[in-house]
Amino acid sequence: MTDVLLEARGLARAYPGDRPHPFARRARAWALRPTDLAVRAGDAVGIIGESGSGKSTLVRLLTGLDRPTAGTVAFDGRPVDAAASARSLRWLRRRTGIVFQDPHGSLDPRMSVGRIVGEPLWALDVPGDHRARVREVLARVGLDAAAADRYPHEFSGGQRQRIAIARAIAHRPDLLVGDEPLSALDVTVRAQILDLLAELRRESGLTLLVVSHDIGVVQNLCDETVVMHAGEVVEHGPTTQVLLHPREAYTRRLIASIPTI
Repeated sequence: MTDVLLEARGLARAYPGDRPHPFARRARAWALRPTDLAVRAGDAVGIIGESGSGKSTLVRLLTGLDRPTAGTVAFDGRPVDAAASARSLRWLRRRTGIVFQDPHGSLDPRMSVGRIVGEPLWALDVPGDHRARVREVLARVGLDAAAADRYPHEFSGGQRQRIAIARAIAHRPDLLVGDEPLSALDVTVRAQILDLLAELRRESGLTLLVVSHDIGVVQNLCDETVVMHAGEVVEHGPTTQVLLHPREAYTRRLIASIPTI
């Protein structure tokens, strides 16, 4: 598939900086400098870079969770206006799912797993049998139906991340976004979740956008890799090309920093 699903043009985000003295104009601190990016439908794109490089800022802008200082975002050709009301962006929420870094922090401890996973279904007015869909997605991520009546604290970290993934795919989105979705997990569980994401992509044709500081995750999951540094995209191309034959000195240093045993 070659159709562009998600596209950014000149996307940038700045925050107010410090004043050198009380009467000076406040400078801008750029979290993301003008950036162009296109994600094709069905592809898996990884975004890598050191902490503070602008990865999460880019993802928040792409998904309408933050308002850009400059530039535009379009999803399947439709403009994304982050300044619009939550109701006006329901069409975007219907077509995207997000998995955050910390599964413990992203799940409401007062809600049962069934309510957590089913929340996108009723919040987005998705038609159909919601209880049946909850059971279906729980089974798909390797959890039994009885999990729906339990609470997040009753599960391990890996199981909580499976719950987070179930919630993100319950409404059958076209794009699944992961913002460091595996960093809080141990190596064994990380491999299991990585396999799950790959299977979901193969089975349902999901488009994936994954932010990770773990280059191994991107290498095993993504077709294309975007390398960010100091709020800019410094390299972008096929994953094998970027990771095995990087053009930029920063990419080479980033890859060289991976610890080996």
